[in-house]
Amino acid sequence: MKNKIILSCLLAVGLTGCTESFLEITPETSLSSVTFFKTQSDFQQAVNACYVPLRTIYNDRSWLLSEQHSDNTYYARNTAFGATEQQEDLADFSIPVSNGLTTNTHVLNQYRQDFLIIARANQVLALIDKADFDATEKANLKGQAQFMRGFAYFELYRYFNKAPLQLTPVTTREAAAAKMGTAADLEKIITDDLVGAAANLKPKSTQEAGRATSGAAKTVLANLYIIQKKWAEAEKLMKEVVAEGSYSLIPDYNNVFSTSTANKNNAESVFEVQFQEGSNGYNGTFMYNFLPRPMLESELKTLSGTSNPQPQTGEGNNIPTPDIIAAYEAGDLRKDASIGYILCSSTLWEGKTYPIIKKYMKTHSLNGNHGMNWPVYRYSEVLLFLAEALNEQGKTAEAATYMNMVRKRAGLPNTTATSQADFRTALIKERRVELAFENKRWHDLVRTDTYKAVITARGEAIKKDPFSYYYQRGYTLRSNSFSVIEKYYPMPADEAALNPNIK
Repeated sequence: MKNKIILSCLLAVGLTGCTESFLEITPETSLSSVTFFKTQSDFQQAVNACYVPLRTIYNDRSWLLSEQHSDNTYYARNTAFGATEQQEDLADFSIPVSNGLTTNTHVLNQYRQDFLIIARANQVLALIDKADFDATEKANLKGQAQFMRGFAYFELYRYFNKAPLQLTPVTTREAAAAKMGTAADLEKIITDDLVGAAANLKPKSTQEAGRATSGAAKTVLANLYIIQKKWAEAEKLMKEVVAEGSYSLIPDYNNVFSTSTANKNNAESVFEVQFQEGSNGYNGTFMYNFLPRPMLESELKTLSGTSNPQPQTGEGNNIPTPDIIAAYEAGDLRKDASIGYILCSSTLWEGKTYPIIKKYMKTHSLNGNHGMNWPVYRYSEVLLFLAEALNEQGKTAEAATYMNMVRKRAGLPNTTATSQADFRTALIKERRVELAFENKRWHDLVRTDTYKAVITARGEAIKKDPFSYYYQRGYTLRSNSFSVIEKYYPMPADEAALNPNIK
């Protein structure tokens, strides 16, 4: 069964992007292992398929496993609806764990989507060198497959710190049960793939919009180097991205994020996930996922602008916490651009007016169907990566020049941090507000080894005052809330049942 699943994944070719050629798709019924993967067009289709799982990851679950699994956002309990434990377990750190495994469906689906990317990239990388077509285009397509596999393994590395080693197409049931790789094994795969991708990919100036670029590969690799504390290597890569000249900060933070139909892959975008509003199946729904509930049609329309708004029921997710709201300095222009408020008159929570993630609240045409892209890496993060790498090497004055570029755009004065230790603290605070709600916070807490202290304090604050965290007055949290504060997620139990090497 495992083998059949993986083989079907290899043939399930999809698409992503924002130009016509990037949106072309060959019907799955016309493909086979014999006829496919020969021409340039074949490999373009295969590479397009590698991007497809990103839409599921960023629309449905990355924010659950990272942003809501931090002190930035929380779960808005709707007691009239009943609990949605899978999400609530992530929000209040009560994921069920037995023998290092979990039954949480969001953890399972994140794992499977990353391995879907890996399976598709493996098929491309196994065959593309033997194909006969334009060398430049071949290198670019190979680089995209390398980028996608490296990125997927980077996701697994950050969430689980281990994963099965699948670097070739699976053709037998036995091969599907790959051995487990350690963190060091994954670091080597990620590094090798992203170094290769950076060499093969086109820069942003000549790459088709929406596809991975050499700058994107260098940025993900720098992210790995920063986790590894390889500061000089990260500095080198980020200075190369700056020197490339393809990226710049958009003057107004309000204009950084795409609308449903415009401002996509803009000057600040290093890599973003492509969505398209409409009936073709490439749309997103994450704006709706981030709304408190219940919400009347008239209340939703103030945010969506659609002609056919529908009442929102169920549970609310990814609601900004009082903690992140308080984290902005006075006069920070990013606060009003990132956080708004909405009245939910029918909610049982006595506060009625909830904060919402304003940066993703864009008007569009169809209810429950929008085309905003998701920002995975932005140029401001390149500058903050560079500032961090410089500071950790004792170059604090130089580091400040890059962080101050980000602060100036936010309407703030230059940082007052002059010592390495003070700058380190200021840098993490700057990352928190600049990149709020972009799925960075949990990973920053993990890599700085502050996750335990921060989340423990957050749990105590919620238990002390549940009302301020969107619970009804008198509500008591579940007894197991904030009892499983671990650095990495447990492996999915369903996958362990298929692969005896997963423990």
